[in-house]
Formats: sequence, structure tokens, C-alpha cells
Amino acid sequence: IKNTDRSTGAMLAGDISRQYGNKGLDGNLNINIFGSAGQSFGAFTLPGMKLRLTGEANDYVGKGMHGGEIVVLPEADAGFVAADSSIVGNACLYGATGGDFHANGRAGERFCVRNSGAYAVCEGTGDHCCEYMTGGVVVALGTVGRNVGAGMTGGIGYFYDEDGRFDERVNEEIVKFQRVGTAAGELQLRNMIERHFEKTGSEKAEAILDNWDE
Repeated sequence: IKNTDRSTGAMLAGDISRQYGNKGLDGNLNINIFGSAGQSFGAFTLPGMKLRLTGEANDYVGKGMHGGEIVVLPEADAGFVAADSSIVGNACLYGATGGDFHANGRAGERFCVRNSGAYAVCEGTGDHCCEYMTGGVVVALGTVGRNVGAGMTGGIGYFYDEDGRFDERVNEEIVKFQRVGTAAGELQLRNMIERHFEKTGSEKAEAILDNWDE
């Protein structure tokens, strides 16, 4: 795949929905892609679609995602530290209503903007993470930019505050934030990080899990 290939997976999702409906596909389609994807990779992904991209992607990954799974990870010989490097662009999961997303690397700005049901894990984000979110769950395993949670009215975000400055970056006009303080919250967080490690082999996820009680 190359960066002029846009909306990869969208036509397939349309064909599936016309024949089976939004949730009617019986079984899974495992789609493995290599290279640098153009905008809107995995747009409108449906339940039963599992897209795995080895390489990188541009803006709007998983736009309008309704279900299924999208995994983005670098090549084994990429030559950079995944947790410190951007692997997907801006506005990923814009308007997503469901599905499971994992990026072994950082995301750009406006990660999960208007997300209402997707579960997403990445290694950090740019500005405006979780903007206008109404549902779903986001896990950021690294630092994030400013204005987190602006206009956010629902859903949950878990953020690894590795530089101790997360409180400066939250827009507190609507949202409140606190440390994970319930067994249910800790279980959900750990399950999502474990799944992220299982899907991507993330070194950052592995280190957090290995030192969970610290």
C-alpha cells in the first residue's frame, strides 16, 4: 500500500453491509497490509473485519469505525522506538461508534474526536485528545498534548502520566480526572493494555504490565 491509497477497506465494508447488514457478517476477514497508507485507512470498518497494517498511516484512520479491529504497527526493522514515534496521523477514529483499535506508536492531534463507542489504545497523542467524545474508552500509554477532553460528555480516558504534567493538559470545563481507584477500572485498564501487547508486541505495554504494582 502507498499513501495515495485512500479509504482502504471502505468499499469492502460497503459490500459487507449491503449483503449482511452492519452486524450480520458470520465469521472474520483477516486482512494484512504492508506499507504507508493514505488518508482514512480502515474507514467504516464493520464487525468481522480485522485490518492489520505493518508500516504507518495518515490522517483519519478508522473514521466512522463501527466494529471489527484495526491494528497499526511498525516494521520489525523500522529503526526507531515505537513509543516515541508517530505511526498514525490526526483525527483517528473520528466519529467511531464501535470496534477495537491498537497503534504501536503515537497518534496525532484530535485522537478519538467524536468517538462514541470504540475502544482504542496508542502510545501517546498530540493536542485535543478525546475531543467531543460521548462514549468508548481510550488508553494513551505516553504523553499527550494540550486540551484533553474538550467538550467530552461521555466515555473514559486512561492516561499514563509519565512526565507528571497531565493535569496541565486537561480541559476541565466539563470533565473531571482522578487516579484509577476502583477494581473495575483497574481491571478494564489492564485488560486493554494486555490486549494491546498481544496485538502489537508493544514494548511500552510490556514494561507497564511487568511493573504493574509499582
